[in-house]
Order: sequence, then structure tokens, then C-alpha cells
Amino acid sequence: MMNTNLDLLATLDQIGQPNILVIGDFMLDRYTWGNAERVSQEAPVLLLQVDKEEEKLGGAGNVCQALSHLGARVMAAGILGSDFSGDSIRSMLTEIGVDCELLAADPKRPTTTKNRFMGRAANRHPHQILRVDRETHTEMPPALIGTMIHKIEKKIADIDAILLSDYDKGSLSPLLVRRVIDLARQQQIPIIVDPAASRDYTLYRGATLMTPNRSEAEHATGMTINDPLDAILSARSICAIAELQMAIVTIDKDGMVLAERNGEGNIFPIDPRSVYDITGAGDIVLATVGLCIAAKKSGPIAARLANIAAGIAVEQVGAAMIEREELRQRLIAKRPPMENKLVELLHAKKIVDVHRATGKRIVFTNGCFDLLHVGHITNLHQAAELGDLLVVGLNSDHSVRQLKGDNRPVIGQRDRAAILAALQCVDYVIIFNQDAPLELIEVLRPDVLVKGGDYEKSQIVGKELVESYGGIVITTPLVEGVSTTRILEAASV
Repeated sequence: MMNTNLDLLATLDQIGQPNILVIGDFMLDRYTWGNAERVSQEAPVLLLQVDKEEEKLGGAGNVCQALSHLGARVMAAGILGSDFSGDSIRSMLTEIGVDCELLAADPKRPTTTKNRFMGRAANRHPHQILRVDRETHTEMPPALIGTMIHKIEKKIADIDAILLSDYDKGSLSPLLVRRVIDLARQQQIPIIVDPAASRDYTLYRGATLMTPNRSEAEHATGMTINDPLDAILSARSICAIAELQMAIVTIDKDGMVLAERNGEGNIFPIDPRSVYDITGAGDIVLATVGLCIAAKKSGPIAARLANIAAGIAVEQVGAAMIEREELRQRLIAKRPPMENKLVELLHAKKIVDVHRATGKRIVFTNGCFDLLHVGHITNLHQAAELGDLLVVGLNSDHSVRQLKGDNRPVIGQRDRAAILAALQCVDYVIIFNQDAPLELIEVLRPDVLVKGGDYEKSQIVGKELVESYGGIVITTPLVEGVSTTRILEAASV
């Protein structure tokens, strides 16, 4: 399993714009907002004084919307009624670039519509005071199923992944699900399922991956999920029940787990955060996983990105949409743990390239940093302020002995690296074995090369190279009276 934010950033660059078909139950969420501070004179009920009405995509429509925001090309397939709600769904999907050619209309059924009435009292946070649903669970007529399968067969060659968003409202009849899964397997197209809570998971047999939540997984397997290890056992059971390659079980505050058919399991804990609203988080997970799998990325990579996307979504009120750039910025903002700051040169180059591509300014400095003192700390902070990412080259024990003599260093290279990594201003540390860091500078090509003020610019290794491609070389002011040599001399007196 890849375990660095760099891997995820590279994935975001490589995904491109896959073609994703979303088949499922399309819904309209209609909200009526207002003040509810009086009781009606006609009956003992609250009186809602309306001040705002809005409509949002729900169900499979929200999955399409999430995919569109994440940069995929999306095609929608399902059944709507011949009514105003159906027209609204089709219009909203078209506005965000979703292909609606496979959205069928049936005049004999209503479009699934959830009318929520949201009341405020004393200008406080609104609460839902009533929900009125208009829907049917009747399956799509056989003639429409045949027509849809025929149209999907004609489009299948251009599809990179198929997502089934099942709310058991009639769009995903057993006949349609079976035919679509068989067709996808014949064409070697991954198919990802967000299952309906009450359905038998054998219905989805042969799909690539499923994404049930905690309660859905408990219902399907009969297992109680108290912790992530329970969730892994449940996910393995789901893989066996539905003959899947892998399953992801979302476990709310505990993040999510991934189990693969071969028995391997991974836990992806969620970062501590304020959770405001879980509305639509499952749709975000399905969309992000589908996007990654469509681009032929691994299950662990898909799960990690989906976990981060869901974490962003629950911090916001309502069904939030996540842009790919928002994922990128969240990953960049997460500073590496101390143990991940010590990197090899080639890995550092990948890190630097990713940050440079986002407009970040790379700063490099180097030294022995034996007995880290106030002069070192001051110069490192000053170097960090000259750019966005500070990479420090650290002389190995061998090279320190070459420069300072056999009685140095006092502190070994791993401990010196750990001390540097503990500084917030330092982003990455590279240990090098040569006397001078010229190879590091040649590979990393920093925008700013920094050395302490006890060096003349003409003495700084790499000066000509950095200036040749437009970089700058800076010396930071020397902290007078402080050096490792003086500290050691004072200690020996």
C-alpha cells in the first residue's frame, strides 16, 4: 500500500478525465425554508412562514454531480417520471455537463422527490419539521429495461467504469443489474456498487467493489461492527457473499476499511475534525472511488483519496461537492510526520517536482548540524521564510569526519536528522555522503540556495548552477559568538 501524500498527489495528476456511467435511482431533494415561531389558529400545528425554496440533486444524481466536480466525464442512466421533478433533475444534470441520453421517462411513475420543510425559531439553526416523499418502488417496465440495456451496449466501448447507486426505488431491477454486471465483466470494465440497505448482496455478484456503510454491512453480514477490525471481517464476508475483488466499508468516525478478495485488509482512520453534516458523504466516497478505479488506480489509493474527500465533505453543511484541486490543497497542507521527513534523494526529487508544479518555491540549505544550536535554528528559520518548502542536506557521519576530524560528529547522522525533522520550519531532510551537496543541488534544482553568513557567496557550492537557471543564492546573517566548535571547547574546559 502506498502511504505518502506524494503518491496521492501524483494520482490526482494521472487520473485525467475518465468516462463513467452512473446507473441508479435519481432523486430530487426539495427544501422549503422559513420561520416556524407560531402555531396555526386553524389546528395545533406549526405555521411555516416561507422565505426560501431550493432544489438539489439526490441519490444517483448527487453521485453524478460529485463526479463532475471531480473532473470525470459522466453519463447518467435511470428512470424518471414525466413530471416537473424529473425535468428539474434532467436540467440540473445537463447544466453540469452530464450526458442524460440514457435517462428514461415513464409517465406512469413519479420521480422520487423528497420535500423537506425546514423551520427556524428565534433565528436559530433550522430543524426539519416535516418531510413529504413522493415515490414508488415499482421496478422499471421490461420494455424500458430492454431499451436501456441496448443503449448501454452501444456505449460500453467508451466507458472506463460503471457505478451503481442503488436506493431500491426501481431503477436497478435484478434483471438490469445482472445484465450490466455481466456486460461489464465481458468488457473488463470495473463496476462499483453503493448497495441498497435492504437488498440481498448476491444481487451484485461479480461486481468489482462495493461501498456499504457500517449499518448496511452489519445488515448484510449479520456481524456487529464495533471497531475497524470488525469492519475488515465484515468486508471480507461481503467479498465472499458477492464474489467481489474488494469491499470498502465506511465506519463514520472511525474512517473506512478496505478488504481484498485475497484476504488483505487496510484501515484508513479519519483525521480528527469537527463533523457538521454527513449528508451525501456516501455519494462522495462512491464518486471518488469510482474516479480512481476508472483510472486504473489501486484499491488502497482509491480508499485513501475517498477517505480524505469524505473528511472534507463532513466539515461542511449539506451535500458538499469536492473539487480535485481542493483534494490537492488538502494533501499539500498536511505536513509530513517527523518520521517521513527523512527521504532519499530521488524521492525528494518527486516531492519537489509536485510542489513546484503547484507554484511553490523550493529552498535548499545544507550543513553538518552537529550539536544543533541557536545559530543553526536562526538560519534554518530564515531559510524557510524565503520560500514554501525547505529541504535540508545533512552531511553523513563519514563526510563530517572528512571535514571536521575523527572526533566528530558528536551526534550520529540518524539522531541529527531526527532533531532537524522535529523543527516545524524543516520540511524534508536528505543525508548525503559527499563533502559538498552538489549532486543534491543538481537533482533538486532549488529556487533558492541558502548558506549561513560565515560563507562568502563565491564559496557557496552550487552557486553558479543555481544562478544559471534563474535561481538565487542568499547568505543569512551570522549569529555572533555561537558555533559547535566553541560549545565543545567550552565543555572540555
